[in-house]
Amino acid sequence: MENQVQKKRIFSGIQPSGDLTLGSYMGAIKNWVAMQDEYESIYCIVDMHAITVRQNPADLRRRALEQLAQYIACGLDPQKNILFIQSHVPQHAELGWILGCYTQFGELSRMTQFKQKSQQHADNITAGLFTYPVLMAADILLYQADLVPVGADQKQHVELCRDIAQRFNGVYSDTFTLPVPFIPQMGARIMSLGNPENKMSKSDPEGCVYLMDPPEVIQRKFKRAVTDSETAVKFDREHKPGVSNLLTVYCAATGKTLEEAEAEFSGQGYGVFKPAVGEAVIELLRPVREETARLLQDKAYLESVYREGARKAQGIAQRTLAKVHRKIGFIAR
Repeated sequence: MENQVQKKRIFSGIQPSGDLTLGSYMGAIKNWVAMQDEYESIYCIVDMHAITVRQNPADLRRRALEQLAQYIACGLDPQKNILFIQSHVPQHAELGWILGCYTQFGELSRMTQFKQKSQQHADNITAGLFTYPVLMAADILLYQADLVPVGADQKQHVELCRDIAQRFNGVYSDTFTLPVPFIPQMGARIMSLGNPENKMSKSDPEGCVYLMDPPEVIQRKFKRAVTDSETAVKFDREHKPGVSNLLTVYCAATGKTLEEAEAEFSGQGYGVFKPAVGEAVIELLRPVREETARLLQDKAYLESVYREGARKAQGIAQRTLAKVHRKIGFIAR
């Protein structure tokens, strides 16, 4: 029981703005599963973040439920982790507003992701897209998270979250735990199969593998993966980014080291190598795909998981919010 108290708390979430990819699994969810006994873990389906760009309502609902099923199918145990849907815990939005009053316009203007998404969605640059990092700060600070597993593209947002927390703590005394961005050593950074200079993205159907892709589609995507005009299966991120990416995927899927993988395909060429990577991924994802399909047939179970997760999350979130209300001068409810 004593060890339970001493566990550090982790919070993270993924948007249901598209189907989960091999990159999400290898770069994030696989690590979450590996850490679930070591940390007190809270994982969220961040549907409120997803609506910073237009979503089809039916698709958003479907993907949120599928994502929960995939979390569980990937190995996240609802008994060991708090799994919930962001919009089911209204404290996120409430703390988001309060923290927005302690965030500078200039800080948000400097966010790299806002600049990028503004270019991608030039016809729909909303205030929500601009203040997205404040809601992300609220997500993290509500749970007094010690660690936030993030990709390199989100590190700037966690740093802003720390700045907001320090500013608030400086005015009102210690209120929030200062979170640390946590990039696990074993997290594989998976790049696009079509353009290995870019991270694998759910918005690039041909360059990414989705967790629910059938075997023949996975194999086709790997056979078409961009490599180079040579034939040597060798890791060299600068000169052979495509092959290096495939080696990273192969090693993450099989547990082999780069040296073992290079030796295995020495002198065999890409015609043998690419289908072998595809087959390794097919076998890695087969149980995830099958278990997800089974879970989606049991809507009552999934509903019980997200309701119980929201209940536990609200218990923690409300304690933080009550403390914030008291500090800033709101009358107790």
